[in-house]
Amino acid sequence: MSTDELIAQLEFLRDIGVRHLEVPRNVQAPEPAPPATVPRAVPAEVPADAPLETLAAILKPGSPGPSVPVRRAESDAGDSVTEKIDMTSSETLDAIRQDLGDCQRCHLAGGRTNIVYGAGNPRARLVFVGEAPGSEEDRQGLPFVGRAGQLLTKIIESIGLTRDDVYICNVLKCRPPGNRNPEPAEVEACSPFLKRQLQSIHPDIVCCLGTFAAQTVLGMKVPISKLRGEFHQIDGIRYIATFHPAYLLRNPEKKREVWDDMKKIRAELTAP
Repeated sequence: MSTDELIAQLEFLRDIGVRHLEVPRNVQAPEPAPPATVPRAVPAEVPADAPLETLAAILKPGSPGPSVPVRRAESDAGDSVTEKIDMTSSETLDAIRQDLGDCQRCHLAGGRTNIVYGAGNPRARLVFVGEAPGSEEDRQGLPFVGRAGQLLTKIIESIGLTRDDVYICNVLKCRPPGNRNPEPAEVEACSPFLKRQLQSIHPDIVCCLGTFAAQTVLGMKVPISKLRGEFHQIDGIRYIATFHPAYLLRNPEKKREVWDDMKKIRAELTAP
């Protein structure tokens, strides 16, 4: 783990009000981690047992505790690192992107700078789905790269993963003017591509970020405050919703609830 990743984890935990963490004691040195694992970032519980300053010792590579297995597209040698038990689509993400092309399926095409398709590990166990690109995403053609994206990066790193381990995308691939809510025709045009992306990756867990993504993906007109924190099983994939990072920027007191949701995700990913 790099110093920058460690700092990001510390900052996120500080932001949600964590001031003490459990420090493992009298634990034998762990077995070397296999290549396709990432050390778990923090203990599952956070009792008031040790000062936050000791976190660096806990989070450094080789520290004891379960790991979050991650699927890699290929090893450096070009071989598959972890075989995934398959219910996947035969389509690749690249093939779906080619089919999307220079999309003109709705009127958003006329105002966009770039299509924001998605980014990350095509064999990810965890996928994050947001609502639509913002201005910075539209400029760069990448998902979640603005202020909300920086916070999402911290959230991902808080459970011991990186953006390269997960896959990140949106329901809409083009930015709505003024970041307004997506319209039904836009959702109808874009949703099939999101569905195909999820079928191609077939992750263990999909985390829907915010009300719109959760309601669209889960097909439930229920407030995010009631949807969040519970798993839903659809076509062999587990879905969970949490608050959107942009909402957290306006309502930082909700970060604790997102942390609770992330711990549930981490527990699922590390379960035997």
